[in-house]
Amino acid sequence: MTTGADLGVGPLLLGVRHHGPGSAWAVRAALDAARPRAVLIEGPPEADALIPLAADEDMRPPVALLAHAVDEPGRSAFWPLAEFSPEWVAIRWALEHGVPARFIDLPATHTLAWEREAQEGPAEPPEDGAPGDEAPDGSAEESGGENADGPAKVSVDVRIDPVAVLADAAGYDDAERWWEDVVEHRGVGAAGDPLAPFAALAEAMAALREVYGSGGHDRDLVREAYMRLQTRSAQKEFGDAVAVVCGAWHVPALGERTTVAADRALLKGLPKVKADMTWVPWTYRRLARAGGYGAGIDSPGWYGHLFHAPDRPVERWLTKVAGLLRAEDRIVSSAHVIEAVRLAETLAAMRGRPLPGLGETTDAVRAVMCDGSDVPLALVHDRLVVGDVLGEVPRDAPAVPLQRDLDRIQRRLRLKPEALERELELDLRKETDAGRSRLLHRLRLLGVPWGEPVASRGSTGTFRETWRLRWEPELSVRIAEAGVWGTTVLGAATAKSETDAVSAQHLADVTALAERCLLAELPDALPTVMRVLADRAALDTDVGHLAQALPALVRSLRYGDVRGTDTGALEEVAAGLAERIFVGLPPACAGLDADAAEEIRRHVDAVHGAVGLLGDAAAPGHGELRGRWRAVLKMLSLRDTVPGVIRGRAVRLLLDEGELAQDEAARLMGLVLSPGTPPGDAAAWIEGFVGGGSGGGMLLVHDERLLGLVDAWLTGVPADAFTDVLPLLRRTFSAYEPGVRRTLGELVRRGPGQRDAGAAAGGGIPGFAAELDPARADAVLPVVRLLLGLDTDDNDLVGVTR
Repeated sequence: MTTGADLGVGPLLLGVRHHGPGSAWAVRAALDAARPRAVLIEGPPEADALIPLAADEDMRPPVALLAHAVDEPGRSAFWPLAEFSPEWVAIRWALEHGVPARFIDLPATHTLAWEREAQEGPAEPPEDGAPGDEAPDGSAEESGGENADGPAKVSVDVRIDPVAVLADAAGYDDAERWWEDVVEHRGVGAAGDPLAPFAALAEAMAALREVYGSGGHDRDLVREAYMRLQTRSAQKEFGDAVAVVCGAWHVPALGERTTVAADRALLKGLPKVKADMTWVPWTYRRLARAGGYGAGIDSPGWYGHLFHAPDRPVERWLTKVAGLLRAEDRIVSSAHVIEAVRLAETLAAMRGRPLPGLGETTDAVRAVMCDGSDVPLALVHDRLVVGDVLGEVPRDAPAVPLQRDLDRIQRRLRLKPEALERELELDLRKETDAGRSRLLHRLRLLGVPWGEPVASRGSTGTFRETWRLRWEPELSVRIAEAGVWGTTVLGAATAKSETDAVSAQHLADVTALAERCLLAELPDALPTVMRVLADRAALDTDVGHLAQALPALVRSLRYGDVRGTDTGALEEVAAGLAERIFVGLPPACAGLDADAAEEIRRHVDAVHGAVGLLGDAAAPGHGELRGRWRAVLKMLSLRDTVPGVIRGRAVRLLLDEGELAQDEAARLMGLVLSPGTPPGDAAAWIEGFVGGGSGGGMLLVHDERLLGLVDAWLTGVPADAFTDVLPLLRRTFSAYEPGVRRTLGELVRRGPGQRDAGAAAGGGIPGFAAELDPARADAVLPVVRLLLGLDTDDNDLVGVTR
């Protein structure tokens, strides 16, 4: 076998580094020179039937071969390929020249079974996540002594990275920089010999394997045995005019003279699983090592630029950087580009590099275009050095039926998957946006989180939704897994929701599922979900569980209303749930410790908001829910057995609802803050009344009587008790906005009763007055109507500001 001589001596072994533009150029030059009759490529042979799709005009790298176990789709492996991957270049060369191309690595059926036996979760690609040889950085220990076959062998406990070892031997502390200097910046070979780089690299790898053996890549011995068998088979068919493109680490092993029997013995008894394979889109971000890809590279965007740039790569790169920074409103001119090019070239000369690399261009960008700041440089790294390129595969590529249905819906809704994270604003009153919302919610039910709902920047009405979208290659595996539920997105989401409802462990899980089913508009799943919900609600006696479940139910009623869904059964369950909370909450508040009391306080807030939304829309026969809830709050506010944080919150909610006069609220606060109340209980009452993000700071600002009570109590707390209540008070008041804290401090400094006097003297706090100005308050009503979507002549808001 040969790595650099003329064909005829043996197969041409072209050892490469995966995802390296230099290796890709060299492979194309070597194939053009050697003109083999067949091209063998490291990769799973089950993908041979998929190779012709690489010539399809709709196939745009980066893409990946995806293999998954038929009976367990979540057990999967990927073989990613970019345009600058040597394997992709070899495939394209073979298709363009009408030469057979075949994959010769160990079949995926064994790779996936290996991982199942090891119980390591989702299978990684063979050894390093790709058809190749890189591995995480490792270390080795010398075993000592001379070996009869030559230099002392090294016992390797962890996998080594061959490129890192060679870079270290050459005196480089950065493996990427060494690879750029010796491969990416050196052209296709000395004296025009396209095979010279492969001969040099094969010699280096042979020396490494002589010392390190398998280098901790124990499974490589089995893979290499299979590749030798496949190579021999190709030689019988095509003679020695065969080229093999594989990871450089494997070249010495493929060139070994072994017997067929010995290789077959290594393969005997390998486990198997039935596997399917297809092409899926990939992203530059997932090619990056930081994305968790074992054979990844640090800068796929940079490598893609080097591969495509016809000339002057540094100048073209810095022009791209300038364009990106200009788009972000930074001042970058052509003079900046010229100066950055000069600086990059100077740095390369000072560092003894043949050409400026990524390190030099990055340093030049930081100094010249970013004013020394790493903040804009981080944007350059994210958008250009790594990149957000998402590949595409042809529509006729093999796929599970669920994937095909998803593709059809995506085209109909004009919702194209993109690698770049973006926000999508939806108006549910528009049919297309409503369809997009349904799709995203259904995919979330199926465990395919293409989009995540986020808070809207504009209107918070139920007809608005905001999503953060980002397509990741792993979602293709999630879709394959979800295929067990059905062949369409609607059918699969319905079936999975029904199963999830029956298997849910807690009432809150079922109510959350009901809400999601309404959002996803799954009318066939709702009867099952509602039946389970009614059964669980009837049997669950834990007030905490009931209180957790009610808000989701009430939100579901609102979502159902905006989507035109019949929610009669949901209203009945929600009203019944509220009634049971009203009955069970007071006794549940007795005998609670501090943590349990704070949890119930949160439940009280949630139920209060839910009842406010539910209001008089409750099912007939349940009475006026708001009035019943106010009665519960009054009961909680007056019972001494109820913890202070709950009593304080009940008083505050009644005050906000207008059910409690300010004089009465001040009286209750005065009783709690009297000397006879333990300081800890009083502090808890204050936290419930003005803490917890309830706007209590502004209440104290506007009601000087309440502020005076708190101030007088706080100054009278005994020294021995002050340290006990201090953490609780700090937690309460630290939640206020800085402006509110500053205003409170100013009011306390002036002393009780001094605010109005200061205002009369012209030194008061701007914006405060003794009484409300009705004319100014009513001026906001047109804007409020617009925000709430009310008619301009709607009188529902009259008097709201008063």
